[in-house]
Amino acid sequence: MIKKEIYKNIFEMNKKIIKSGLVIDSFGNVSGRFKNNFIIKPSGIHIDNSTSDDLVTVDMKEGKYFGELKPSSDTPTHLKLYREFKDIGGIVHTHSIYATAWAQAEKPIPCFGTTHADYWNGQIPVTRELKNEEINGAYEEETGKVIIEKIKELNVDPLYCPGILVAKHGPFTWGETVEDAVKHAELLEYIAKLAWFSLSINPVTEIISKDLLNKHFSRKHGPNAYYGQDSS
Repeated sequence: MIKKEIYKNIFEMNKKIIKSGLVIDSFGNVSGRFKNNFIIKPSGIHIDNSTSDDLVTVDMKEGKYFGELKPSSDTPTHLKLYREFKDIGGIVHTHSIYATAWAQAEKPIPCFGTTHADYWNGQIPVTRELKNEEINGAYEEETGKVIIEKIKELNVDPLYCPGILVAKHGPFTWGETVEDAVKHAELLEYIAKLAWFSLSINPVTEIISKDLLNKHFSRKHGPNAYYGQDSS
């Protein structure tokens, strides 16, 4: 895929999260890795009022950006995640209603059923709340650090936990590709809504059994995955 096509694809993915109802106004962004850089939408610009030419390229090593427009204010968060997790090819941040509600409540999303288990190998975690010195320092970079801190604390492959809730803030998702990251953002919101409904119906809903969780997750992920068509 040539650079122009990558810009167009990332631009379309930014439009998709709006059409999916995950974003209002300019509260959200999609970025994608490209060689030693990543590409992200400009800060404070509604995607409907821009073109793919307005996307900003950020150098992964130096953190410098190229172009006339400033990159998203969340750029330092994306940069920390790309540097830490080499297998991630795309990142999405939204303020979608249900996922953000769980983040504001500082509660991980329990795995109540197989819909959730198909994509997350356990609960969807929530980070700790940022400390005052982190908030008043390099805030967006510190946001990336608490995400990494939580993934390392859980000792989990980030591709087996393709999204997280940042306490008092909202969801971040990722994937091997930009398309995967967007899919995970859509799924996280759907799962957050399902969990809320489950608890509304039965406040003492029990989490899925470990055996059923492992069965559903392993059908789609890992060396013994068998869901879908064999591409060989």
